[in-house]
Amino acid sequence: MTGQLRGQHVRLRPLTLLDEGPDEVLVGSPESGTYITVPTVGALVIRALERGASIPEAQVEATRYAGEPVDVAAFVGGLRELGFLAEHDDEDGRRHADAPARIRRTAPIQQRRWVTGLDTRKARPFFSRAAWLCYAGALVFSVGCFVLRPSLIPRPGDVFLFEDRGLAVLFLLPFGYLMSALHEGWHWLAARAAGVSARFGIDRRLYFMVFETDLSQLWTLPRRQRYGPQLAGLAIDSFVLGGLVGIRLLDETGWCDVPALVAGVAGALAFMTLSSMVWQCMVFLRTDLYGVLLTLTGCHDLWNTKTLLLRRAFGRLGPAHSEQLASARPRDVAVARWFRWVYLIGVPVALAHYAVFRVPIFAGVAIWACHGLAVGPLAARFWYTLAISSAVFLPSLVVMTTWLLDLYRRRLTMPLTQA
Repeated sequence: MTGQLRGQHVRLRPLTLLDEGPDEVLVGSPESGTYITVPTVGALVIRALERGASIPEAQVEATRYAGEPVDVAAFVGGLRELGFLAEHDDEDGRRHADAPARIRRTAPIQQRRWVTGLDTRKARPFFSRAAWLCYAGALVFSVGCFVLRPSLIPRPGDVFLFEDRGLAVLFLLPFGYLMSALHEGWHWLAARAAGVSARFGIDRRLYFMVFETDLSQLWTLPRRQRYGPQLAGLAIDSFVLGGLVGIRLLDETGWCDVPALVAGVAGALAFMTLSSMVWQCMVFLRTDLYGVLLTLTGCHDLWNTKTLLLRRAFGRLGPAHSEQLASARPRDVAVARWFRWVYLIGVPVALAHYAVFRVPIFAGVAIWACHGLAVGPLAARFWYTLAISSAVFLPSLVVMTTWLLDLYRRRLTMPLTQA
């Protein structure tokens, strides 16, 4: 034990403890977003320290409970490394403050602080039983329309509202960002309804750039209370899709005189919404439904365990990784045994999604761009086309390049030692 922890007392930061199994407690700091699993005796030590017990007193309690010696000092040292300590006594009994808690980063670009700002009571009506019935009803309505009237199924061509395809894409870009903001904002709203906070960031999934909401604080809630915030994004997408399909149904059946531009925009946005919803179903990309899978299976570190098992399966598991796999939770290992193959199969599925929903749009814009750029840099149309093409293609090119570079780096650094 380090000299900094040889004192008699420590003060912990606000922690949550949640029973996850017969001898397993989930301990976490909502402030930093860090969560770990400890045995029941570890939770007993934490509760003793929270009551103000000294380290020797907590050790007596833990030893009595476990029936064997428990190294509480080493355990407290581990808590300090995780940033769970607020203050501690030194050897001379003097009080020292620990460093401020660092919020754990879960995305390359991410807010530093948790977003609150809305009273829980104001958010709850959006996730009441009646609200969830509305979300489910909208989804059933959309699916029913697609089955009974296949002409209402959104298609890539719906995106090109105007003959000038660049203008059509430029017109729809703000709507696309607004829909992404609504999806992520609904996650945050559901988190506030559940009494926790969230934060926003930008990340990559394979060759997709994604906006994401960090819902780490859901680990402070019982399992059944996590589903609402995890499904909230798909819920609002279903509601929006139902409204857009309804507008197209009114236009197609002639029940209502819908302006052509309104019907066209509804079709384009319906295609964009459907694309997003299908993408969220791909659990192998850590989408919304991946979070639901974690909650259903009771896993805590499924993604990393899946990677370790794949390394072992292909003879790429080094000594350090072998130690990680040996210490993995049995539940994570059991689920990862089949999830690793879902992930491998999912890569071509993701390519298929890209081919169906992205390639036709990119191809249409590329053809339009070739004609526009062919006039040369002396014409205004050339610069107009270049600006629109950059807005459409550049984000995807950056993400694809980053993905390929990551694959190349992993290939260079991957150990060849077989476990």
